[in-house]
Amino acid sequence: MVMWRSIKVNVHLAMLFLAPLAVAQSLPEDDGRVHEGVASCASAVCHGRVNEADDETVWLNEYRVWLRQDYHSRAYRTLMTQQSQAIAAKLGLPAAHTADLCLDCHADNVPAERRGARFQIDDGVGCEACHGGAGDWLENHAERGTSHADNIAEGMYPTDQPVARAELCLSCHLGTRDKLATHRIMGAGHPRLSFELETFSVNQPAHYSVDEDYVQRKGKPDTVAIWVSGLAMNAATLFDLLASEAYPGNALFPELSFFQCHACHHGMNDLRWQSDARAPALPPGSVRLNDGPLTVLLPALAVLVPERAEDIAAQLQALHAAAENDPQSLLDTASGISSALGAVAAALADRRFDASLQRSLRRELLASSAADRFGYFTAAEQAFLAIETLSIALGDSESLAPQLDALFEALGSETSYVPDQYAVRARQMLEAL
Repeated sequence: MVMWRSIKVNVHLAMLFLAPLAVAQSLPEDDGRVHEGVASCASAVCHGRVNEADDETVWLNEYRVWLRQDYHSRAYRTLMTQQSQAIAAKLGLPAAHTADLCLDCHADNVPAERRGARFQIDDGVGCEACHGGAGDWLENHAERGTSHADNIAEGMYPTDQPVARAELCLSCHLGTRDKLATHRIMGAGHPRLSFELETFSVNQPAHYSVDEDYVQRKGKPDTVAIWVSGLAMNAATLFDLLASEAYPGNALFPELSFFQCHACHHGMNDLRWQSDARAPALPPGSVRLNDGPLTVLLPALAVLVPERAEDIAAQLQALHAAAENDPQSLLDTASGISSALGAVAAALADRRFDASLQRSLRRELLASSAADRFGYFTAAEQAFLAIETLSIALGDSESLAPQLDALFEALGSETSYVPDQYAVRARQMLEAL
């Protein structure tokens, strides 16, 4: 069976969407702290052991896991490839491995004054790119009696918190107001970016165990909460970028990376446009904004809080309508949606989802898939990952393997995706439940 991955509290409803967005501390790239470098973590008495420690709260071989298995350790080396150098040349850059445009995501590219004595830019996306500059906590965090809360207070980034983790990952896997894989960069040859927090977290080579000690220090992760809050943060970040002054869209063409790639990137003989009840203002030939994450989130919200889902769906319609001829309304609406989704993400991250709710979420996603509501690959991609995540959480992914395989096969790739075929497979899986 070919799968993308394999792993084996309730918030009061009236308050669920009134909760303010939890403000995470600054991202590691902007934390103002000294980044000491991977070498400061790699000794045998720290995180560089050959094998896992049996008598410690952490493995102590995290450096070796990162070095041998984690593609983040190879991010800088990617810039040395022929493909990367060709992209740099098309962008008018002397070299990919010396350009901030590339280093900002392919390395821990903090300013020179924040680089410690053992810092090396060619370490790529190292420990401190995710856990924050260790200058203030490098020594203290290894002392007996130091708690996880103590480490966070000293400046360690809280990657165990779903919203904070999503914000961190999305800062490269989607972008920020300071760095973005723009349409120009993709036109030069950079691959299209895609991200889903739970799947990427699971596929990330683990350098910790969710054991009794982990749960005591950080709480037990909830797979479904990580998925749905991450999805909300994905959409919130996308619309925040759309509304930002960094990409005002006042040129002849706006920043096209915010639009649906596959609305244009398909053969002219492959007629894709169809009437969409969720965005009736869009006539044939329109370039549609990339609403993939939110399109998949809406069925989940329809299960969790139907009245809120209807409100956000209406805002999405207004956003698409404004994209046709009202730039200022577009920015205002995008900003409003981003704020609403940020609150959604914060609330859902603390929620726990029992089996009954998980089944309802999966059924709603399959019903939306079967109704052909995910006409673009970016949305169908997110929907499949969500359906798989929920099946794994429910413990029936093995018994549903034929249906999941068929759905994955129908998804195919962005160049071969046929919405009608995906809808048929989703309908068949829905009937098998």
